[in-house]
Amino acid sequence: MAEPGPVGPVDASRVPRFAEPSTFARLPRLEEVSRTDIAIVGVPFDSGVSYRPGARFGPSHVRASSKLLRPFNPVQNIEPFAAQQVVDAGDIACNPFDIGEAITQIDLGMRTLLDRSGRVVTIGGDHTISLPILRVLHEQHGPVAVVHLDAHLDTWDTYFGAPFTHGTPFRRASEEGLIDQTASMHLGVRGPLYSAQDLTDDQALGFQIIGAHEFDDLGWRTVADRVRQRVGDRPAYISIDIDVLDPAHAPGTGTPEAGGLSSREALSIIRSFADLNLVGADVVEVAPAYDHAEITGIAAAHIVYELLSAMAVRS
Repeated sequence: MAEPGPVGPVDASRVPRFAEPSTFARLPRLEEVSRTDIAIVGVPFDSGVSYRPGARFGPSHVRASSKLLRPFNPVQNIEPFAAQQVVDAGDIACNPFDIGEAITQIDLGMRTLLDRSGRVVTIGGDHTISLPILRVLHEQHGPVAVVHLDAHLDTWDTYFGAPFTHGTPFRRASEEGLIDQTASMHLGVRGPLYSAQDLTDDQALGFQIIGAHEFDDLGWRTVADRVRQRVGDRPAYISIDIDVLDPAHAPGTGTPEAGGLSSREALSIIRSFADLNLVGADVVEVAPAYDHAEITGIAAAHIVYELLSAMAVRS
């Protein structure tokens, strides 16, 4: 008997979009299918933030903001939910009072999920969560090329003596040998730093930077070409802090910085990642308490949708 095709989203012509509990894009839950290619999982954790809290509510907000997504992506010319089985795997629950224990719980949750799914797209939560995810992926793929879209470097050493925060995950990942230091990049970085040493340290950790101020001169196509040239066919992990967008496009975040990307620029770059060997992705730092009219949640939902489309198998 032939294997059944993927189970898609709920039909919006039969069930109103505002009805029923939210899954991402109204997709089936993990337990409702016999197999899965990509799992979407939330990690509602924000105990590593240094300014505004609230990203623990990000996964549920992005799910609620994803109700208007539709099955066919005309720009990528793909039906991401027909080309592969995508499911919503719910949330990884973790301790909000103990960062170390939370990291262990995220590690275990990702291992369990990757036993059932080839790839995972994670909705945060704050950027602390990327470190345990990269630890698990390193065991599967070796050092991965990290393409990091963010207003901030996130390669600082400590905050108040704490080594695991949302500002430190990629320093720890580089120190632990989890990332490919010949192929990793930051895109969209901007704003003041603590000192010029931040840039020196970041380069030593294996990152190249294309700052937000360079996008006007380069254009997103040149940026995409530079990413392809640096990453090549290496296993690539995409990590997107929603504050890579300008606060006009993403006000609902914990550490906003003026002068960021438009949502259109970010989506265009993410579509170009279809040319990469994507092994996973995360979208983090959506803080709905600051999000008027779901502006940030909708942007994050579309970013996840374009990542899923970029991961889809092309015939």
